[in-house]
Amino acid sequence: MQDMQTSCHGIWLPLVTPFLHDDVDHAALRRMVDHYRRTGLAGFVVCGSTGEAAALDEAEQLAVLDTVLEAAGGLPVMMGLAGNHLGHVLARLERFGDRPLAGVLAPAPYYIRPSQEGLRDYFRQLADCSRAPLVLYDIPYRTGATLTLETLLALADHDNIVAIKDCGGNARTTQALIADGRLAVLAGEDDQLLGTLALGGQGAIIASAHCRPDLFVAIWRAVAEGRLAEARRLFHALMPLVQALFAEPNPGPVKALLARQGWLRDALRTPMTPASAALADRLAALVDDLEAVRAVPA
Repeated sequence: MQDMQTSCHGIWLPLVTPFLHDDVDHAALRRMVDHYRRTGLAGFVVCGSTGEAAALDEAEQLAVLDTVLEAAGGLPVMMGLAGNHLGHVLARLERFGDRPLAGVLAPAPYYIRPSQEGLRDYFRQLADCSRAPLVLYDIPYRTGATLTLETLLALADHDNIVAIKDCGGNARTTQALIADGRLAVLAGEDDQLLGTLALGGQGAIIASAHCRPDLFVAIWRAVAEGRLAEARRLFHALMPLVQALFAEPNPGPVKALLARQGWLRDALRTPMTPASAALADRLAALVDDLEAVRAVPA
């Protein structure tokens, strides 16, 4: 477990899914992956909430995964796996086959709000059946289920549960998991990046890293090297953009900005909607403001 836990570090990008006439735009996806794999990111996450996984059928999800794996050039790739019917989720997990996944990112089963005992059983069954290490995704405002600290510490005993994407919003839980040391703690809320890293978290999975990934990677490196003043400088410079990227539902703002930059078309699947024109203009201006910001080498 320790080797895999140690490898769950750095800045991971939860990729958006480009669309063309309501089909997945695999050509745009390949171009994006080829670009981002050269920016210092630790890896990619496919078919998370930023990737509009809920709007993709199973065949589309696997096709997106295969495109990313092919274009990633050996950079690690995690796959999202969400659902609330255990049998269906396990069947999808089996269909990942022998693909070389760095991890499977799994939230609690949504809508049904199980007990903590039920949550522990659910994740243990996934971990038992997964060929790739399991990364817990604690995001109660999407699932309706909160993973308590006691449950997370119990799940950390499983040899195939190695990390957590932490969107739980509980500072005590974040600190306790980092202090415990058995799970790699990855910030999942973009504005909590610096705090999590400064406490000893190992990295982040954050959608705003679609924009100026070099600066997000530089924050991670600066904290790892003990250069906190540099990390704070870059973090504060990025925060206006980060806040604007979540002013409307994700991934609308990210896609609007990427469309302005020519990477994809500004298209989402219903019920998700594109960002407003005013926000798209604001995002473009904020990126222009960041043009002069550069990381200071160690």
